[in-house]
Amino acid sequence: MAPGDLTAADAHPDLYCVDTGMYDVEGYGSVYILDGDQPALVDTGIGTNRQYIVDALDELDIDDLAYIIPTHAHLDHAGGAGFLAERYPEAEVLTHERGVRHLVDPDRLVEGTKAAVGEMWAYYTEPKPVPEDRIRGLADGDGVDLGSYHLTAHEAPGHAPHQHVLETDTGVVFTADAAGLYVPGRDEIRVTSPPPQFDVHQCLDDVSMIQSLDPERLCFGHFGPRTYDEQLLNGYKRSLVEWVEAVRQRRDELADDEAVIQHFAAHTELTEIWGSEKGREEAKLNARGALTFLDHQP
Repeated sequence: MAPGDLTAADAHPDLYCVDTGMYDVEGYGSVYILDGDQPALVDTGIGTNRQYIVDALDELDIDDLAYIIPTHAHLDHAGGAGFLAERYPEAEVLTHERGVRHLVDPDRLVEGTKAAVGEMWAYYTEPKPVPEDRIRGLADGDGVDLGSYHLTAHEAPGHAPHQHVLETDTGVVFTADAAGLYVPGRDEIRVTSPPPQFDVHQCLDDVSMIQSLDPERLCFGHFGPRTYDEQLLNGYKRSLVEWVEAVRQRRDELADDEAVIQHFAAHTELTEIWGSEKGREEAKLNARGALTFLDHQP
């Protein structure tokens, strides 16, 4: 994949993935198009490179979207929602009921994102609010009828309390960030543990929930789709537990939390995968999230 590429998801007609070129890292921003009777977009990217999405929809001769469906309110998944709602005035925006207010009035979301992503904010654009009469909240178990597809929303609050995993009736699951960050070149999953609401126990439950759906294909929120493999997700569960324990041990050894964050930034392998800038900032973000989680443990 390269920024702007539109690729078909194998064996699933009318399902496509767009690489939005997020953070200048190839494949990092995966947005999905369901070209059904009622065309839908799953996730929107950060909004900066939204023209890639518009171009992909044009390539598929989709002039009118029925739905824009951010899996959760984090700006790397929902930052383009307001811009795309303006571009496609017939589309209804659907997201977790706890995320609606953040997309209607994104000020607090922007403030939190700036604090979480640090220097990477330079890649973002200020989100455009979604008009209140254009957005509707989804609860756990709610369905979305796309005609040739049916989506079911499943609560997955470990990564963020406003996150859903979306299941189609054709064996596809859009994992959002509930199954971590897939790394195609290594065929492994890396932990994502952003502050302030990361909860490792709930994350483990979310992965088990995805496994219980027994899908054919996983559409990761980053780096595209992959055939389902239960052992791959079992490995992610181990990584979650090991990561939080590593942060806890380092906190016991070092002087303060900033030293812990800088330690993981200096020793991360993520720089080999996503480049020095994104790799270090991802490590910092994940360390902050794990430390915040540990702060709330008895």
